[in-house]
Order: sequence, then structure tokens, then C-alpha cells
Amino acid sequence: MAKTLRTSGNYTVKAGAGYNSGSGTNTIQLDARYVRIPGDLTVEGTTTTIDSQTLSIEDQFIEVNRNNSTAGTEDSGIFFNQGSSNNQILYYDADQSEFVLGSTTHAATVSAITNITAGNLRLAEPSQSDHAATKNYVDVTAGVGFSLKVAGDDSTQITVETANTLQFTGGSNINTAGSEPDTITISLDNDLTNITSITSDASNGDLTLVTNGTGDVVINDTLTFSAAASTPAASTVTKLYNKTAGGGGTGLYFINSNISSGTEGELISKKKATALAIALG
Repeated sequence: MAKTLRTSGNYTVKAGAGYNSGSGTNTIQLDARYVRIPGDLTVEGTTTTIDSQTLSIEDQFIEVNRNNSTAGTEDSGIFFNQGSSNNQILYYDADQSEFVLGSTTHAATVSAITNITAGNLRLAEPSQSDHAATKNYVDVTAGVGFSLKVAGDDSTQITVETANTLQFTGGSNINTAGSEPDTITISLDNDLTNITSITSDASNGDLTLVTNGTGDVVINDTLTFSAAASTPAASTVTKLYNKTAGGGGTGLYFINSNISSGTEGELISKKKATALAIALG
């Protein structure tokens, strides 16, 4: 049988000493399949527990830390109970003025988060400038450090990331200058063309041309010797160099420690050789 209790003013139901007395311990229990409150509901207790499988809230916004009256000094957020594992939490860190996602050993009754292990947040690839960037976007598109896309003969692009090595396969290596830890190695298997100068970057260093196996170093054009600053030191190899012409009439000298005890000699010209032959009869 339905009943309606109507009053012309406020109506109070109190069990024992009640809540406001500070000493009340009694309970009022509403035992029904459904309890409907068409008006506003205000709960002034310090703990509110909602035991339901599905919580449906019509409000557009949810306010937490409602009674906070201080400016930017209290942490607040949402705890996710994980049973025997650490709780997961999404909260606003007031001290750092930032939002944090991660796990904590705290219970939801804590007033400040002092123990947090940052967690991962999975995002979609950003489609506009104010979207959060994924790691893939930063690594590949934004390019933290060195990032390079190379197109092959078939127009297929490959991406070279930071600390990777970019290598063109071929014969002997030519190493380009680069800042550590990034090194670009280029290996060529074709003839070098349009090269106007080859210079050693080592102070007083040699520039060595080495053939493969029994091959020769072939020069198909004029070979020019610039004047040597001084006579080079003799060694067990033959060195050719240019100086002011002497008795040989060529100015092209050689030196080898195994020849004439390392004394330099000048190659003799045809004219000088002819004159010398006539003079010697």
C-alpha cells in the first residue's frame, strides 16, 4: 500500500543522538529495491561509498576537491583500484602545475601524492599542431637529432634515425666528416668523376694511391710536379720531386737510400745526354 508523508516545513528523521551531535552511532536503513530522490541530494559525511556495477551520471562535468578554498596547493584526481597491485591514478600535481598519469602505493584517502611512478599513455598519431605527439611522430616526423629520408632508384623511401649509419654499398670507403655519435659512410663502386682536387687533412700526412692486386696507377694526362720546398729525406722507396734544374737539365730529381747511398740524382734530358755523348766521344 502506497503512503505519502507531507509536511508544511522541514522534516527531520533522527536515529539516536543523530549525526550533528558528534556522538551519534545509530543507522537509518532504507530497505527497498529502488530508492528514488527526485530532488537535490546533499551528503555532508566525510565518506561516501557507492556500490554499483554501473554508475550513470547525467551531469556534463564532474567536480573533485569541491571544498578546496586555497589557490593551487592541493593535489586532486581520480584513483583506479587495481586490487592487490598498486593503484593507478590520473591527477593534477599542484606543486608542479601539471597533470600526471601513473601508479602509486597511496590509497584514495591520501591528501597529497608523494609516491608516483609515471605510466604510459597511448595516443593516436597527431593530425594537427595542438595534438599530443606520439614517440613515433617525434622520432620519424619531428626528427629529434638526425633523421633523413633517402629515395632509391625505385623511389622507395627509407628513414635513417638518430645513431643509425647511412651506407651506400660499393668498393673502398670514403668517410665524410660528421659530428659524433653520427657517422655517414659512403662506399662507391663507380669511377670518380669531376674531381678537381684531393687533399689530405692530416698535418704533413701522406696521400696514398693503392691499386687492387697487380694493377698500376695510370696517368693518362700531363703529370705536373710543383717545386719542392726542400729535398726530401731518403728512404728505401724512390721519391720523385721537382727543383731548379741542375746539370741534368730537367729539374726532376729522385732520391732513394739504396741508390748512391741516398744522394739525390737528377734525371738527364735528351739534349743534355746528346751533348754529353758528343763531348765524351
